[in-house]
Amino acid sequence: MKYVSTLISVNDMEISKKFYNEVLGLEVISDLGANVTLTGGFALQRMDTWQHFIANKEVNLHNNAVELVFEEKEFDSFVEHVKKFDIEYVHDVVEYGWGQRVIRFYDPDYHIIEVGEDMEMVVRRFKAAGMTDEQVAERMHVPLDYVLGYLKK
Repeated sequence: MKYVSTLISVNDMEISKKFYNEVLGLEVISDLGANVTLTGGFALQRMDTWQHFIANKEVNLHNNAVELVFEEKEFDSFVEHVKKFDIEYVHDVVEYGWGQRVIRFYDPDYHIIEVGEDMEMVVRRFKAAGMTDEQVAERMHVPLDYVLGYLKK
């Protein structure tokens, strides 16, 4: 068995391709009209064809049950970038207990998009603030080897 891709259904392929390119910087790898594969390992499927594939079952968008997860090394710059678009947010930037900052918003079809700060950058941010390796590990609730692995990069 080999995992191949995640596929999401979209109402308007052109709007979705534009969104994923302009907001997240993803490029089209393959465009077959009703099916488009993007960099990042997932595909867009036009809603009418998707419903045919699933025997015309109902599709429930805006259900807050699934999200696409991305990490960004230049998190602050990304947040400034994304604020330029007319996007509905699930929530603005939050920082979780382990120190990672995350923002969530909807794509044009109400799939949740999560963009988190790259974990290496979390480690480096804590180190730049003067924390020891051990303090970083404790703050992030991870083994010391996890922190040291990022610092060796």
